[in-house]
Amino acid sequence: MQTDGMNKSTNTVWHSATITRSLRERLNAHRSVVLWFTGLSGSGKSTLAHAVEEKLYQLNCRTFVLDGDNVRQGLCSDLGFSVQDRSENIRRIGEAAKLLVESGVIAMTAFISPFRADRQRARSIFPHGDFIEIFCEASLDVCEQRDVKGLYQRARAGEVKEFTGISSPYEKPANPELAIRTGEWPLEDCVELVIEYLQQRNILSISLKGEL
Repeated sequence: MQTDGMNKSTNTVWHSATITRSLRERLNAHRSVVLWFTGLSGSGKSTLAHAVEEKLYQLNCRTFVLDGDNVRQGLCSDLGFSVQDRSENIRRIGEAAKLLVESGVIAMTAFISPFRADRQRARSIFPHGDFIEIFCEASLDVCEQRDVKGLYQRARAGEVKEFTGISSPYEKPANPELAIRTGEWPLEDCVELVIEYLQQRNILSISLKGEL
């Protein structure tokens, strides 16, 4: 893993494409943003992200979900769960999400992303307003009750080291764009809150007027 830039290539030049993000957004008839779902394991991040994607698909939106477990089987398969590896995991996800936003789609990420500094670093690479942090708020008790993988039980037994919420901290977002009580509210209501927010921000429809 290389994170300090010491081996960064000096022979690369950014290539500006003739098909821009703005043109892709006009083709899709909606803006592109990243919805960054964060919360404890079991808080409902993946469930909500995929349910939102289903709703957006019904609205003819172009979308893609970057899911924590899936990404760790490929892009981040070389990373463990130390603080350093978790930070690198989120850095890579931020960069991947940025590419998706440039491609004109609504990108969704479902990662614990426990540290504020890592989430802020991810936010900082996006233009203002393109990073929508969604805090999936559920108590530790609820998350443990939902734990079909038995990870919390193993963490409490000391079998899983540096487990968020047990032996490693989760730093709640200070000012998320949305805070949704996924531990209390029905999934349908949670989805509706996200869709309503996107509508209020005029993300789901854009003017097709103007020169291309």
